[in-house]
Amino acid sequence: MSTSRIHVVAPLGLVVGAVLGMAGTFAPTAALRGLAWGLDGTALVLAAALLTIHHFRKDNDLVAAGFLVFVVGQTLVLSGSAMDIVASVPFFAAGAGLWATSLVLISAPSVMPRWVRGVGFIAAFLFTLVALQVFSGRELTPLSQPLPFFAYPFLVATLFGWAWAHYQKVT
Repeated sequence: MSTSRIHVVAPLGLVVGAVLGMAGTFAPTAALRGLAWGLDGTALVLAAALLTIHHFRKDNDLVAAGFLVFVVGQTLVLSGSAMDIVASVPFFAAGAGLWATSLVLISAPSVMPRWVRGVGFIAAFLFTLVALQVFSGRELTPLSQPLPFFAYPFLVATLFGWAWAHYQKVT
């Protein structure tokens, strides 16, 4: 795939993933939630895989590694999208921990715009808290409030920021 196509397909995948992820969070039925989260996860895996290659070619190794870790984390979350919400918690917690790691790796270097990096660090902190709570035995689901429910807007803002940066060819 040419670089010009990556600058369209990857941002599109990020935006579709962000929108469907939020839509799934507010879906009225488990079936609609599973569908939205399944499509969301697939779009995000595609986008992050393309961005891994893009940043690796540009010698942005830390950012490339971050997008690779995001692929792994999103794949874990995706694997539980059609499951009962309680049964999916271990997959979600592992994915949230990897999301947090990837957000730090992508936000640490000054490749992305400053505001995107800042929002990414906030999302990383919140998803670290989620993962640690679940790993230590707290009973949370992907829809629990206040966390992870209120962490999603920060992830979505970061995804939109990545999409904007790559569409504008800033990175």
